[in-house]
Amino acid sequence: MNVLKSVETTIANLVEGTFGRLFRSEVRPMELARKLAREMDEHRTMSVSRVYAPNEYSVWLSPEDRARYEGVEHEVIDELCAYLLEHARREELILTASPIITFHTDERLALGEFGIQAQLVRPGGHSDEAHGAAAQEAEPISEHGETMIYSTSARVRGQVAEAQDRPTRALVVVAGRRLPVPPRGATIGRSRDCDIVLDDSGISRRHAEIRPGAGGWTVADLGSTNGVRLNGRALSDAQPLHAGDHVELGSTEIVFELG
Repeated sequence: MNVLKSVETTIANLVEGTFGRLFRSEVRPMELARKLAREMDEHRTMSVSRVYAPNEYSVWLSPEDRARYEGVEHEVIDELCAYLLEHARREELILTASPIITFHTDERLALGEFGIQAQLVRPGGHSDEAHGAAAQEAEPISEHGETMIYSTSARVRGQVAEAQDRPTRALVVVAGRRLPVPPRGATIGRSRDCDIVLDDSGISRRHAEIRPGAGGWTVADLGSTNGVRLNGRALSDAQPLHAGDHVELGSTEIVFELG
C-alpha cells in the first residue's frame, strides 16, 4: 500500500472505526481531505523552476457538523495534514512550512456544507495572498472568491456555491514549460510575490496580469516600464486573450493556452 492510500485508510478508519458514530454528518473527513488537496492544486504559485503550494488552510463547518468532531478534531486535523504532505510530495509541490489546518464554525452554513480557504504563508508570518485571501485573518465566507463552499448533503447535490464562476482552465507556455494559471488569475513579473515569476531584467517586478472575466480571460499591463505586447501590438488597456495568443514581456514571450 502506498503512503497516500495508507493515510486515506487511516482517515477512513476514524470514520468507520472507534469514532464512526460521531460522523453521521454529511461532511466526512475523507471528503475534506480530497477538497483540501483540490484547493492545494488550484492555488499553486509558479516560479521559473518551482511550484509552491498553500500551506495554511481554514475549514468552515456548520455548527451541527462542527459539533460532530468534538473530541476527535485534533486527530482528524493531524491526518488531514499528513494527507496534504503526501499529496504535495507526489505532485512535486514546494511547501514553505508544514501544512496547518484550522477548523471554524459559520452559522450561515447548512448541514453538509463546508468552506475551505487556502493561503501561502512564509516562515515568520509573511504571507502571500495565495488566492485573494486576507493574510492575517481569514474571513469565514468571502464575498470576493477567497473561500470555496462545497456541499455533500442530500439537500443540495454537488458544489452549491463558488464566489465566482470558474472559467476554462488556462495555461501559459514559457520556454517550453506549461504553467497552469490559477482560477482567480495571475500576476506576472520578477517579484517573488507574483504568481508567475520570470527571470528577465526587462520585466518589471509586477509587470502584467492575466484575469478571468464574464467574457473570458484578459491580459493587462500593470504600469510596467517596457510595456506588454499582444500578438505584436502594444497594450493600452486590458485585452481579451484567446488560445494561441502570444504575449511579450521584456525579452520573454509566453503563449496563452486553454486546457
